[in-house]
Amino acid sequence: MTGPLWALLALNFFMADMQSGIGPFVGVFLQSHGWTSGLIGTALTIGNVAGMLITTPIGGFIDTTDHKRAWVIVPGVAVVVASAVILVSQAFWAVALSQIATSIAGAAIVPAVTGITLGMVRQRGFNRQNGRNQAFNHAGNMLGAAASGYLGWRYGYVAVFLLAAGFGVLTIASVMMIPSDAIDHHAARGKEDDPESQPHGFTVLVKHKPLLVLAVSLAIFHLGNAAIVPLYGLAAVAGGLTNGPGVVATTIVVAQGVMVIMSVVGMHAAERRNFWPVLLASFLALPARGVLAYFLSGWWGVFPVQILDGIGAGLQSVAVPGIVARTLNGTGRVNLGQGAVITIQGIGASLSPALGGWIAQWIGYQLAFLCLAGFGLLSVALWISLRGVVKHY
Repeated sequence: MTGPLWALLALNFFMADMQSGIGPFVGVFLQSHGWTSGLIGTALTIGNVAGMLITTPIGGFIDTTDHKRAWVIVPGVAVVVASAVILVSQAFWAVALSQIATSIAGAAIVPAVTGITLGMVRQRGFNRQNGRNQAFNHAGNMLGAAASGYLGWRYGYVAVFLLAAGFGVLTIASVMMIPSDAIDHHAARGKEDDPESQPHGFTVLVKHKPLLVLAVSLAIFHLGNAAIVPLYGLAAVAGGLTNGPGVVATTIVVAQGVMVIMSVVGMHAAERRNFWPVLLASFLALPARGVLAYFLSGWWGVFPVQILDGIGAGLQSVAVPGIVARTLNGTGRVNLGQGAVITIQGIGASLSPALGGWIAQWIGYQLAFLCLAGFGLLSVALWISLRGVVKHY
């Protein structure tokens, strides 16, 4: 493996903790300052909606720019600043604006790194390299969460912020180690076979039925899935576990450890067959996870619940970019497509914290987990019923 590819793996490793900043710890941090679960979910949703709206246009910009590394550096700085705002002020709109900045920055980083990867290894090497990227990214998340949990327990939330800032510096250093001439910007947008032709317009998104099926299935899945991790942390803390950062860190570490393994498994499964069964398996993880959360909530239940989360998210981290890259190959709009899929699935993810938070406040955490699990069954039904559209990818 060449030096630039090692730098790409380092970028994926360090960007994991930098990208989220203190995001995973925001819920229990605000709860410790007197916020209710419904208000916490609403603030998170506002940020998610902002990220959702900007992701598709950013993907289009990344398709056309020859400065893809800048789309990692600038958002990295924005995430660190946004995290600091929450530490300074816990007023509702200060927190909401911080979440908006974090979501917009995160929306830029993902398609930027996808474009850099495609530009370095081309279409033929994308599946394998993306699998390695995701394994390193999940490993970075796991290490960052473990360190954040320990530092938050020992020194408070300021230490969590400082750790995220340190990862941000290392992220910027890693992306700068990738030479600009190592990125083929035609290949990065899916035009390596016909680099001189102009990219298709935005209408390319609605002309590709596999892309639409993928995006809608993911939106339904994330409507149920995104709220479970923060709700589980809140339920554990509300149940008498006073170490909020430790609870959140454990849920993340367990899930990310499984994601490392599943990203490699998904990569090899796609090479043997295609991505359809990989996505199906990821969708099936949510119903099982919600039922387990209903019966096993409490400290010891963290492990089986988060193992299932790791299975679903790990498989999707490989399969979703792979399907988009294959579907839009030759259009010159691969990164636009990545952004569009993230946007549509983000509709579900952005509504999930508010939906889950208010359900938990009205009927309790346990029934909320069961309700959220039902969305996974809807994704499975849609994916199977429209198999003929996506089975070749």
